[in-house]
Amino acid sequence: QVQLVESGGGLVQSGGSLRLSCVASGIIFGIYDMAWYRQAPGTQRELVAGITSGGRTNYADSVKGRFTISRDNAKNTVALQMNSLKLEDTAVYYCNARRGTMWSALRGYWGQGTQVTVSS
Repeated sequence: QVQLVESGGGLVQSGGSLRLSCVASGIIFGIYDMAWYRQAPGTQRELVAGITSGGRTNYADSVKGRFTISRDNAKNTVALQMNSLKLEDTAVYYCNARRGTMWSALRGYWGQGTQVTVSS
């Protein structure tokens, strides 16, 4: 059974930082491409950042230079470091595992989501 368990969400002031973590089980982590998506109320789920099994990264334009995705294959973990947070970063953030990097496609395995709220 595949499980993706996110942690690290919460409430933070604008300009602050948060670090999200996702621990995966039930998959051969090292061969999966991993990503973080987010969904705000009334909007479509969108890619925030992705990292391939080989370590190549891809970011949404809105987070480039502020967010960093990383993975630790020894710990089956993918992390998202979020700096200089803005009000518009408020959303539920989802961890995703998939084979293949067509990031626009909402497929693969999903975590339960963690809420990130940025206040002014």
